[in-house]
Amino acid sequence: MKIALRVLLGYFVIVALAALLLGNVFVQQVKPGVRQAMEDTLADTANLLAELASDDLLAGRIADGRFAARVRAMTGRELDADIWGQAKRRASYRVAITDARGIVVFDSAGRELGRDNSRWNDVYRTLRGQYGARSTRDDPDDEASTVMYVAAPIHDAAGRVAGVLTVSKPNRSIQPFIERSQNTILRWGWVLLGSALLVGGLAAWWLSRQLAALRRYADAVARGERATLPDAAGEFADLGRALESMRRQLEGKQYVERYVHALTHELKSPLAAIRGATELLEGPLPEADRARFVASIDAQGRRMAAMVDRLLALAALEHREGLDAPLPLDLAALAGEALDDAASRAQARGVAVRLQADDALPQVSGDAFLLRQLLANLIDNAIDFSPAGGVVEVRLRAQRDGLRIEVGDRGPGIPGFALERVFERFYSLPRPDGSARGNGLGLNFVAEIAKLHGGRVVLENRDGGGALAAVLLPLASP
Repeated sequence: MKIALRVLLGYFVIVALAALLLGNVFVQQVKPGVRQAMEDTLADTANLLAELASDDLLAGRIADGRFAARVRAMTGRELDADIWGQAKRRASYRVAITDARGIVVFDSAGRELGRDNSRWNDVYRTLRGQYGARSTRDDPDDEASTVMYVAAPIHDAAGRVAGVLTVSKPNRSIQPFIERSQNTILRWGWVLLGSALLVGGLAAWWLSRQLAALRRYADAVARGERATLPDAAGEFADLGRALESMRRQLEGKQYVERYVHALTHELKSPLAAIRGATELLEGPLPEADRARFVASIDAQGRRMAAMVDRLLALAALEHREGLDAPLPLDLAALAGEALDDAASRAQARGVAVRLQADDALPQVSGDAFLLRQLLANLIDNAIDFSPAGGVVEVRLRAQRDGLRIEVGDRGPGIPGFALERVFERFYSLPRPDGSARGNGLGLNFVAEIAKLHGGRVVLENRDGGGALAAVLLPLASP
């Protein structure tokens, strides 16, 4: 399982558990909270009504007095109330009054007159000067039939408890408000959970994107490609810079080791030749032999110098991450300059060089010096392998996906065993005229320049004999 998915699942589980816990707490607190608020209201109402009923109770006319008439009128009154979306048509209060013994002397519902309520908690505690309240089911088998009773004392002139007024209200009357609050909490809980999931998903996507970019960068480095450090933020940027620093250090070490090994191997032959010629020059020699050995030392020295220069140029090229300031270039003009530079060498070898370019050739974006070097190396290589009287053909043509450079000769071509190795550093083939091999760096140099420009190069045999080097470069941005 990918790390982003694991993070998302872990985050979602934590958020879901937290939402479930908090939602459960809130839902469980809604019902008692509403009932506590109702009890508070009933307590206020009971004490108010107790004061209003005291005169009639003490005068012995509580059943048919003014207080009883007002209560009956209240219970029969039509209401037209809209309370937070809940319609209320009749009062749900019930008022009962007991005397000092706990006997019911007034009941707004008319159901309990004469009943002994002294054992009910609301009446029992109130008669003893305490706060009295209770919740009792009207139907023992129906949990929803619970009724809340809150009592208040009625005092005589001496301050003694002369009776108890109880106000009751069915819990069923407040159930719509409880359900409404619970539904609101649950609805917003789901919204919160969905929002948390969305945020978690976005965070996981961002995390996956950052990690994927770093992984692609690491894979490209592992394949030996020229990789650019991806854009990242926060700790991922720090991680990317650490990876880049490690890559540079490792590549630098490996690069030096590889180059030292290669250079040591390639310098053995010219150094041996120089050492042998030097030993011979120490003894007496004819002037002609002495001049020949001196020329050999000079040629080998030049060969080593050229090899070192080319290696330095290649090393500088390989360590470039990209072009510093690419410009739109006329490749036909660069090819013309490269042909002019190679003209004297081609004439000396009896080889003709011809340039053919499509009309209205599009521009490429790049470094003029490096592309001129690319063309020069391809042309020089083609001249080296062309027979006397041969023709080196340079062609520039536009394609849908870029601009194609072709440099072909009519030499012996490339042996099958060498086709996959011609771009290797220090790998070279013998010249047809028997001259010394090249340093094996020219085509490697060409491949690096093409790669730096976002292009590619291939070398293949031509129909009818000879070799063809083809470079495909992307067009300049409009």
